This record gives sequence, structure tokens and C-alpha cells, in this order.
Amino acid sequence: MVSDDSFEPTNLKLSVVKRVVIGGLILVAGIAGMIALASQKQPPAAAENGERPITVEILTAEMKDVSVNITGYGEAKALNVVSISPEVPGIIVHVHPRLETGEVIAASEVLFRIDSRNYLAGYREAEAMVAQMENAISRMRKQYAIDVQRLKTIERNRDLARAEYERIQDLLKQDNVGTRSGVDRAEQAFNSTSDQADQMDQAVSLYPIRIKEAESGLASAQARFKLAEANLQRCEIRAPFDGRIKDVSLEKGQYVSPGQQVISLADDSVLEIQVSLDSRDARRWLRFDPDTEGVRTAWFSGLEKVSVKIRWTEMKNGDHWEGYLHRVVRFDPQTRTVTVAVRIRAKNAWLPDSRALPLVEGMFCSVQIPGQTMKDVVQVPRWAVSFANTVYLVKDDRLKTQEVTVDRSEGDFAYISEGLQAGDRVITTRLIDPLENALLEITTDGSVDKES
Repeated sequence: MVSDDSFEPTNLKLSVVKRVVIGGLILVAGIAGMIALASQKQPPAAAENGERPITVEILTAEMKDVSVNITGYGEAKALNVVSISPEVPGIIVHVHPRLETGEVIAASEVLFRIDSRNYLAGYREAEAMVAQMENAISRMRKQYAIDVQRLKTIERNRDLARAEYERIQDLLKQDNVGTRSGVDRAEQAFNSTSDQADQMDQAVSLYPIRIKEAESGLASAQARFKLAEANLQRCEIRAPFDGRIKDVSLEKGQYVSPGQQVISLADDSVLEIQVSLDSRDARRWLRFDPDTEGVRTAWFSGLEKVSVKIRWTEMKNGDHWEGYLHRVVRFDPQTRTVTVAVRIRAKNAWLPDSRALPLVEGMFCSVQIPGQTMKDVVQVPRWAVSFANTVYLVKDDRLKTQEVTVDRSEGDFAYISEGLQAGDRVITTRLIDPLENALLEITTDGSVDKES
């Protein structure tokens, strides 16, 4: 009996051969399939090796005059802001019922009142002193007139006494008539009247000096009266103009001292915006009138007060207010800026749209100032000019680089004064390092009419 182990090598060999044959058949079938598929593939069409054009938009250059607008920024502020302080000390006994921040108080309305009893007493005392001095001067002038007449009478008595003395003395000397005692009594009477005349003359001569002294005293009393009157009036503080309360630190019953700031009042009838401009823009584009009348000084005299457009930076609908250029405020050599003042009146601070906010203090605004006019310039989009001040032109459907002089850039536009001629076709498409003489395909040909 034969063992099964003798058949194992033979079976193993047959299995290996079978696997090799099957793998070979699969490989042959795959190669045949690839050959069949390759035979069905069509060769690609031959590509033309031509030059590819660059698609661009262009505009035709036009020479024209363009008015320059200088734009700056600044904060609107009330032109006049007054700090109100009491001029006399005292206790506040009355306060305006609407004395609150943001309220508008009409001119001449009482803001607050200080206890005036002490000042009223001083006023009446000074008034009485003036009346007393006036009466004293009046009495002195009347006495002066009376004493002048008395002096004339006394002088006449003196003359009569002298004549009587001389007559009695002559009778005694020449005719031995009378007595020596009679002569002495006559001389005594003459001396007495002479002394009275001298005293009265002295008194009369001093009257003008005394009257002047009294008048000086009256002037001093009147000055004290005026001061007392002014102090009494200062107890009542009124609004100097129609003003808005910016700040208030005042309460009824509070004691205040002279110079203590208690109210800040703003006059919103005129607003002012101080705008800083580049000194180069100011030099080239601001309008100055050399024929302006007045004193010519080493300053920015003759500035034209042109109408300007004011826009709140938070306003997105394009509305604007109309103001006017007022003056040059200062020149800053460090920042090389010129600060100009723009003003707007209250009646122009409102827009026709009743829902729109008025221009008020604190708004940060852009200001557009009309300047000089650029002559014979070409307006192109700002991006059409490279950082090297060159533009790309279309000539014979080829790209050409042209150097230009940009007179000014404003908004989305640049204004070229040199380097272009009327009719030049300027490429407005943004190109990055294009090849010179590159072939172009034009999609737009027109002129820029939009104003900046």
C-alpha cells in the first residue's frame, strides 16, 4: 500500500505552474487592451505659435482747464466762548430756571443774582455824600458872591477912614485945629477898617481854591458813587448775547468770589473751523488778490474769502453746508502747514432736509476750498500713472511708456500738465510690469468727463 505523502511534491509543482500560466495570460490580455485603446486615440491639432494681445481699456486725452479743490479737515467750534465770573463777592440768591448745560439763554436775561443789600447801602451812602458835597459847593459859591460885595463895602469904609484921618491930621498940623487924641482915634479907625479889608480880601482870594478843593472832593464822592452803583449793578449778571450754556458750576445759596468761573457761554451764531493745509498746496493753489486795499504786511494778506463746502465726516449722503474762507491763522515751520480759518453762520448751518442734523460745535468736518485753475491739463485715473510718473500709451496697437509731469492728484484723478498731447490714447487698465511694444487689444475708447 502506497503512502499519500509521496504525492505532495507532485501536486505542489502543478499548482505553481498553473499560477504562472494564469498570470501570463492576464498580462498578455492587458497589453493587448492598451494597444487597442492607443490605436483609437486621435493626435491633437497643431497649435499656432502666434503673439497673444493684452486686453486693455483706454481713454483719449483731452486738454482742458480744471479748478483745483483743496481739501482739509478740522473741528467746528463756536467763534466766541465767554467765561462768566462774578465781579463782586456774595451769596447767590437767584438762578435762571434754565441754567443747565445745553440750554440756550437769550441775550439780556438774568443768569444769576447776588445778594445786593450791602451794595445797596453803600450806593445810598455814596449818593448822600455826593449830594452833601454838591450842597457845600453851592453854599460856598453863594458865600463867595456875598463876600465879594462885602469886600467892596469894607474897602469903601477903609477909603473913607483914610480920608478922615488925613483931613484931621492936616487940620492939626496946618491950622492947629483939633487935638492929638482926635488924630489918634481917626488913625485907629483907619487901621481897623484896613485890617478888615485885608482879611476880607484874603478870604475872597481863597474862595476859588476852596471851591476847587470842594469840587475835587465832589469828584471823589462821585467816583465812589459810580463804583457803588457799578457794584450794585454787578450783583445781577445777564447774558451778553444769545448763548448756549457749555458749562455751569453754580447753585442757589452758594458763596462766590470775584474771578471765580461759574458759567461758560458759547455764541453759536458763527462757527469756525481751523483747517491745516500743506504749505505747498497753499502756496500753489490758494487764491490771493494782490490789489486788496489796506496795509500790506509781511503776512498772508489779500486772501480771497471764497465760498467753501463743509461736510461732516459722519455724513454719507453727500450733503454739505456753505461756509466761507476767512483768514490765514498761522504758519507752522515744523510741520510745514498753513492753518486757515473757515466760518459758517448759523442760518447756513441747517440743511433743507428737516431730518438732517445741523452743523454744531464738536463735529469733525472735511472742508473743500476752491483754489486756482490748472490750465491745459489732462485728467486721467490716478492708477493710470505709475509711481515713477509714467503712463502707458497705445501707438499702432502697441504699448508705449511715456514720462509725464503730474501737476496735482485729487481724489481718484491725476492731472497731467506735461508729457501728453490731445488725442493720445492712455491705457487705464492696471498693468503690472508690461513688456514694451506688447500687442494690445482695445476694449474701451473714450474720454474722462467725471469731475473729481
